[in-house]
Amino acid sequence: MAALNLTTGLAQLSNSIFASLGVHGLTDELTLGESPSGRECFILIDGMGQAAIEKYGSHFPIFSQFLNKQTLSSYFPSTTAVSLSSIGTGVLPGVHGMLGYTVRVPRSGEPGRLLNSLKWDERVDPVMWQSTKTLFERAAEQGINVTHVAAKRYEGTGFTQAALRGATYLGANQIADIADGAARSLKNTPSYAYVYINHLDAAGHDEGVGSEKWFAACLSIEELLKTLLAKLPRGTRIWVTSDHGMINVEEKFVIGQGNSLMDNVTLLGGEPRARHIYVREGSDADTAEQWRKVLGNRADIYTRTEAITAGLFGVDVSLDSNERMGDVIAIAKGGTILIDPSRIPQESSMVGHHGGLEIAETAIPLFTQTV
Repeated sequence: MAALNLTTGLAQLSNSIFASLGVHGLTDELTLGESPSGRECFILIDGMGQAAIEKYGSHFPIFSQFLNKQTLSSYFPSTTAVSLSSIGTGVLPGVHGMLGYTVRVPRSGEPGRLLNSLKWDERVDPVMWQSTKTLFERAAEQGINVTHVAAKRYEGTGFTQAALRGATYLGANQIADIADGAARSLKNTPSYAYVYINHLDAAGHDEGVGSEKWFAACLSIEELLKTLLAKLPRGTRIWVTSDHGMINVEEKFVIGQGNSLMDNVTLLGGEPRARHIYVREGSDADTAEQWRKVLGNRADIYTRTEAITAGLFGVDVSLDSNERMGDVIAIAKGGTILIDPSRIPQESSMVGHHGGLEIAETAIPLFTQTV
């Protein structure tokens, strides 16, 4: 089974930053102390893993300007919806219930329907689905100016309402506009700005980590950080991190193609590196054993009970999370992806993937600097 490390991650970081701004009821888990100037800027570079930083450091020269550098751990699944929800709420996946890219909606019929966490479903109320009060809401209620700066297309989405509600949203698509929005939002104190950019993740999915498109996306990151360092109010403390890393695919294994893996499966969720598998009642143990037999060292397989016992989603698992997670969970290893037979073209076309527990997926950098 894969080793899990939930000790120092995005939830702990987020709690500590808001605690440094004086938000009541939070624990400064990273012992940051009081915010130096009452201005905190959290920059999330989607898809920027520590392994990629180490291998392609020359493409990230901006980070040589940061005095404080360390490594955090992403949660499982190592995917955007999960990690951003932990940033927004300050709790682990088992509590906030955002358990992957797609999970089954409980009591949605047989075999049920999948909720795509990033594209959402208008039949699902995002506030009911993710009911933990966000840190953004808590901070805003206590008089802290909280701003979310990201692409215009994310404003008002189901995912934003579920995981990141409570902030004033500033939609911006160009690097200069993103930096301007962050700088304006931090003029008054106390204030917090959350800045999100997904250029690197998109390039990695399309052409892979280390591709020309990926290197071009590195230039966007460089431009954004340089502009922010120049424009943010003096005394602002900035945090640059990511939600996950990424692996380039080496083996494409189609579930049910020439094998018996779909025999008891009624619905297949998750994503190619982390599958939520929903099965006929009472067949979870047999299905898990069959998946272990067929996949061998390509994947770690858990029943739902085993996943909860192992702390896969954290120590605490809510009733909602229990009902949403797969009856069986498959975590791909090495460079393997587990392709949904109904989504062969979409999933096979992507070069870069994440969601599993390889170091390249879970180790994420944290750079800190006060401008």
